[in-house]
Amino acid sequence: MDLVAPVVVEPLRRRRCSECRQEPLERMIVEFNAPVCLDCADLGHLVFLPRGDTALTRRAREGSGLWAVVVRHNRRRTRYERQGLLVEEAALARAEAACLADAEARARRRARDAARRAERDAEVTAALEAEILRLFPGCPAERAERIAAHASAKGSGRVGRTAAGRALDRGAVTAAVRAAVRHVDTDYDTLLMSGVPRHQARSRVAPAIEAVLRAWRAD
Repeated sequence: MDLVAPVVVEPLRRRRCSECRQEPLERMIVEFNAPVCLDCADLGHLVFLPRGDTALTRRAREGSGLWAVVVRHNRRRTRYERQGLLVEEAALARAEAACLADAEARARRRARDAARRAERDAEVTAALEAEILRLFPGCPAERAERIAAHASAKGSGRVGRTAAGRALDRGAVTAAVRAAVRHVDTDYDTLLMSGVPRHQARSRVAPAIEAVLRAWRAD
C-alpha cells in the first residue's frame, strides 16, 4: 500500500485555526479549505527537520511511524517548495545517532585512505630518488632527495607525477634533474628576472647544466 504523507503548509500571511482559533499559525494543514493547527490535526507531537541532509532525512522518515511534508509557497516561482519534514522526535534522535556513527566511520576511512596515499607518494619519491642516484651516481644524496621530493610533489603536475616519471623513464628522470640544476646551479632565474627571454636564458645556461650533469654521471 502506498503511503500518503500529510502536507503541512508554512503560511505566508497570518492565519487562524478553524477549530481552536489559535493564531498566528507557524504551520498548518488545510482541511475543507480551512486552516487547522498541528495540535488539532494530531501532528503537534512531531518535530521539524529542515531539508538539506539527505541521509538524516531518509533515516528519520523511515524510522518515523507518522511523518509529514512541510511546504511553503514561493510567490516568485508560483509553486510550493519543500522545506523539510515533521517526524517523531525519537525517530529523529535515532537517525542523528546513526548519521553520527556513519560520519565517524567515514572520518576513519578518510584517515586510512590518506595514510595509504601518503605511503604510495613516499614510495614514488623514494623510487625516483633511487633512480636519480643510479643515473647520476655523483649527485649528492641530499640533492637527489630534494629533486625527487620536488619533482614528485602531489598535485604539482611535475615530471615525477607523470606516467613517464612514475615509470622511471630515463628521459623523464633526466628532465627532472636538469630542471633542478637549471634553477639551483646556474643564474637562469636571475636572467629571467632581468628580462632575458626564456629561450635565450636556457641557451645561455645550457653549457653549465651539461657540465654539472657530466660530473654527476661520473661514478
